[in-house]
Amino acid sequence: MPSGCRCLHLMCLLCILGASSQPARADDCSSHCDPAHGCCAPDGSCRCDPGWEGLYCERCVRMPGCQHGTCHQPWQCICHSGWAGKFCDKDEHVCASQSPCRNGGQCVYDGGGEHHCVCPPGFHGRSCERKAGPCEQAGAPCRNGGQCQDNQGFALNFTCRCLAGFMGARCEMDVDDCLMRPCANGATCVDGINRFSCLCPEGFAGRFCTINLDDCASRPCQRGARCRDRIHDFDCLCPSGYGGKTCELVLRAPDPATVGPQVPTSAVVAPATGPAPHSAGAGPLRISVKEVVRRQDAGLGESSLVALVVFGSLTAALVLATVLLTLRAWRRGICPTGPCCLPVPHYAPARQDQECQVSMLPAGCPLPPDLPSEPGKTTAL
Repeated sequence: MPSGCRCLHLMCLLCILGASSQPARADDCSSHCDPAHGCCAPDGSCRCDPGWEGLYCERCVRMPGCQHGTCHQPWQCICHSGWAGKFCDKDEHVCASQSPCRNGGQCVYDGGGEHHCVCPPGFHGRSCERKAGPCEQAGAPCRNGGQCQDNQGFALNFTCRCLAGFMGARCEMDVDDCLMRPCANGATCVDGINRFSCLCPEGFAGRFCTINLDDCASRPCQRGARCRDRIHDFDCLCPSGYGGKTCELVLRAPDPATVGPQVPTSAVVAPATGPAPHSAGAGPLRISVKEVVRRQDAGLGESSLVALVVFGSLTAALVLATVLLTLRAWRRGICPTGPCCLPVPHYAPARQDQECQVSMLPAGCPLPPDLPSEPGKTTAL
């Protein structure tokens, strides 16, 4: 059983049950309510079926939009006399009661409420409202989809209403959408019809090429290095001991064991004779030639070579200073006491009757037998 029928049966059952509980009011409702289009409600009112209306459900509901019509069954539109059409909205006496045709046009009734107008020369349109003006005389002059306007033919000249993206008297020119330079970061702008497109350079994306692509997204850096994005490029902040674009190179760091002076026993630089001073920083300096040659053969890095040169220069300066200090101390130690060998500048000139000998030997050392001394002469070795 359809759901609509079930509802109707249910409503009638409720009406019957309500009528049994209130016999006086049910008798009043049943005498007036149309039993074919409704039933009595418990409160004594007449409840209408769908498509019917009125106090006692005596009227059918017309089709929505029906203007000049009636109905015998729900949702009908039966036109009154003189009206036609689906909604009874068209006057059958339209040509007789009023003339819808303009500019001298003749109205012709077609039946069913329809008519048409016979326009005089120079006019056209459903109601002869348009005149053969400049637009028709020019023969669709507007280009690129432009609309010709001439005040329905009564204007002296026509004008073209252009679509977006075109301009000119007849919409013949395409608007350059790249005039405002919408593309950023050196992108190339390509003009279109009321639009533009940007050809982005490498490293950029987006409608206006304003998005910088992340060159670190692929994680190009090795050895756990941190990647720093640039414009279509990247930099890797390599950890110590690594280099290269992606930290793929292993650099040779200087060996801490070779930093500083070495003390091998095979090569020692020291003064040949004389005592060494015991002041701070004046001790004997030692450097291993074998270690230097081994480091040179092993291929030191640039920083290691610079450190080696600096260290060698300092070592040479210290050796020279040590030698000079040693010679000075040795010279002071061998000078004999006497009137002619006093320390400078406190020495006194020797008397004519005294002889002064200057020797490079220490005091108290006799002259060699093959070098006899003569009176009044100075002997030097």
